[in-house]
Amino acid sequence: MTVFILVAGAFTGPFVWRDTAARLTAEGAEVHTVALTGLGGRPAAPGEAVDLETHVADVLAVIDSVAVESGGDIVLVGHDYGIHPALGAADRRARSVARIVHLDSGMPRDGVPALAALPDQRLREELTEGGGGVGEGQAGELPPPARDAWSRWGSTAGLSEAALDGLTALAAPQPLGTLLQPLRLTDAVAAVPVTGVLCTGNGPGIELVQLMVDLGEPAIQALADPRVTFFELPTGHWPMLSCPAELAEVLTEAAAGRGHRLKPADAAEPPPHLRPFLLDVPERPRERTGNTDLYLPDGPGPHPAVVFVHGGPVPAGARPTPRDWPTLTGYARYVAGHGAAAATVDHRLHAFTDYERAAEDVAAAVERVRADPRVDADRIALWFFSGGGPLTANWLAAPPAWLRCLAANYPILAPLPSWGVADARFHPVRAVARAGKLPIVLVRAGREMAEIAATVEEFLTAARRCGADVEVVDVPEGRHGFETLDRTDEARDAVRRAVGLVLARLTALPPGVRDRPPGYGITR
Repeated sequence: MTVFILVAGAFTGPFVWRDTAARLTAEGAEVHTVALTGLGGRPAAPGEAVDLETHVADVLAVIDSVAVESGGDIVLVGHDYGIHPALGAADRRARSVARIVHLDSGMPRDGVPALAALPDQRLREELTEGGGGVGEGQAGELPPPARDAWSRWGSTAGLSEAALDGLTALAAPQPLGTLLQPLRLTDAVAAVPVTGVLCTGNGPGIELVQLMVDLGEPAIQALADPRVTFFELPTGHWPMLSCPAELAEVLTEAAAGRGHRLKPADAAEPPPHLRPFLLDVPERPRERTGNTDLYLPDGPGPHPAVVFVHGGPVPAGARPTPRDWPTLTGYARYVAGHGAAAATVDHRLHAFTDYERAAEDVAAAVERVRADPRVDADRIALWFFSGGGPLTANWLAAPPAWLRCLAANYPILAPLPSWGVADARFHPVRAVARAGKLPIVLVRAGREMAEIAATVEEFLTAARRCGADVEVVDVPEGRHGFETLDRTDEARDAVRRAVGLVLARLTALPPGVRDRPPGYGITR
């Protein structure tokens, strides 16, 4: 018999599991929901400091009672914050637990508090500063979210009005010590098989996680272990409330060891992002200054320029760095061969919390390119890729006169809820209303990941509403990163068309200018 032990997340308790538990029980499983102290379990005693260790003890008590009574295979499920006490307990009872399920939760590490996984960056900063630094035994409670504030903790996609009402009514304050006390793990828990259930309405799906494995992020490599499986649910952060039947089915499959397994990096084959560019473009010399490579066309100039901005996050130790990736070098050589200067830029988007410093890197690189006497500082295009999409927001919100075009390939155009990026400076969907007459070229992959495609559609809806000048280049059979994945005529034509549109906008006369100045245009 499979025995499920379900541990709820922040502010919640056993009540969230009611429908999922009922369906698992109907399928013949034994189900226990953990009542954590202060969150549906016993109330804290006067003066008692409830911390993460308190909740680990709560989970251990259930594991020990089940192991004695039933002897079944224990599948320990942790949702959201609940994965922290679940892992802490599993580490001490590794031989009793058959599988751990991370239900739309992070990957906690030894010595790191649950605070680090909170999606609300401002709240993380407030708690860290207010407590004088992250430490153990912090007193006090964090009030539960108001009804309209749950989205700060995760996407509410799929929740009915009644479910949201119930979640709000039954939520309890979260003891601060549970968020601030570091998790303590040994190597014992690493031997327990793991399943990740990804809610794509809240964060990345399996394909995007595979992409992160391919990029070489060390912390992600363990996810390609054959003992690790994955499932996706097309819903928000509370699947036990939005789709309990589907969740019960996934948990049953996980308990049986089924699910998708990631492909480990293959030393004999380059990862997708390092495969050859789909167009055969001649090599061209480049000049490297700081974080920027400049490719110059033939002729004296000054030349209009296209600055290419990679996506991410990209691990800090990734080699080669993005400006040497075939997609960026391929576009740069192709553009330079058609009469415009091209620049590729490395920036420090190593984590979802790095958008601010990445934006600073890009802005500095753009000014460096514009300052080059061989570049026409008044004719610049910026071209963004993938996870670099949020960096477009600043340029959309206040386009400078010299920015003649903004392009984006398979971009993420609204931060995913699980990222915790609340800063409006990195929310293109909101910024496009202020783009004015700035020409925008958007290259859309037809076989895009669902979570990214949703942000693109949201952006296009906002663009239509405000009358923004957006030209869409569709690649119906193209995948995310199609320039090195899909060597098809369709994909090649899309690259040529997109480059043509951008270059045409670089040669267009600025508003109010009737005559073309001497030397204006792109040399063919």
